[in-house]
Amino acid sequence: MEHAPCISQIATLLADPKRSAMMWALMDGSARQTEDLALLAGLSASSASAHLGRLSAGGLLKVEIRGRKRFFRLSAPEVGAAIEALASATLASTPQDIPEIFKRPAPLAKPQAVRSSLLRARLCDDHLGGTLAADLYQRLLDAGWIEQFDKRVTITLKGSTELAARGVYIQALAHRNERAACSCPDWSERRPHMGGALGAALLQLFMQSGWLTLPNDSRALQVTATGQREIHHFAKQTELEMAL
Repeated sequence: MEHAPCISQIATLLADPKRSAMMWALMDGSARQTEDLALLAGLSASSASAHLGRLSAGGLLKVEIRGRKRFFRLSAPEVGAAIEALASATLASTPQDIPEIFKRPAPLAKPQAVRSSLLRARLCDDHLGGTLAADLYQRLLDAGWIEQFDKRVTITLKGSTELAARGVYIQALAHRNERAACSCPDWSERRPHMGGALGAALLQLFMQSGWLTLPNDSRALQVTATGQREIHHFAKQTELEMAL
C-alpha cells in the first residue's frame, strides 16, 4: 500500500457540491471566468474565487489571465476523465436518483455549441461517449453484432465477421489487458455505450477515418459531415435483414 497513489486530496476537493458544480461546467474544455462559475454554483464572486483557488492549488484547474479577468479551465484531460468516471459510477450505483451536478450542464451566458457537442460525442476514458455512442450501442445490439445478458456483453460470430470487414479484428482485441466488450453507463443519456477494447477500437477507427476530430483542450469530439453519415449507418440493419 505504500506505493498506492494518494487520492484523498482530490476526493476532498470534489466532495464539495459547489466545487463539483463548477468543475462540471468546465467539462466541455472551455475556460470560464469567476463570475460565470459563481452564477452557476449559486455563490458570491468572493466565495467562488476562494473555491476556485483551492481547486487550482490542488492541481485540478489552471488559470488564464486575460487583461483584468481570470479564466479557469480543467488542468488536464485526465481531470475530465476522472469526473466522467465518477459520473458514470454514480449512474451505475444509483440509476434512479442522479445528483443534479451529474445531469446536463445548466445554461450559462455562453454559446451553447460546445456544450451540445459534449453531449453529442465526447471522450469517455479511451472510448466514445454521448448520444452518438449510445445510439451506436443500440444498433450493435439490434443488428446482432453483440449480445447482452444481464451486464455481460459478448461479440457474436456475425459481429466478429462484420467488424473484421471494417478493419476491427476481435482476435487482436483479445490481446489487450481489458475486456473485449462491455457496456459503460452514459451519464447524459442514461443508457449504455460501448466500452472495453471494442469501444476503444471503434473510436480509433472513427478518428482514423476522419469521421471524428478532437479539438485541443476539449473532450467534446467534433463529428464531420461524412462521419455523421457513416457512423449513423454503422451496423444499421438493411430492410431485408429487418424483414427476416
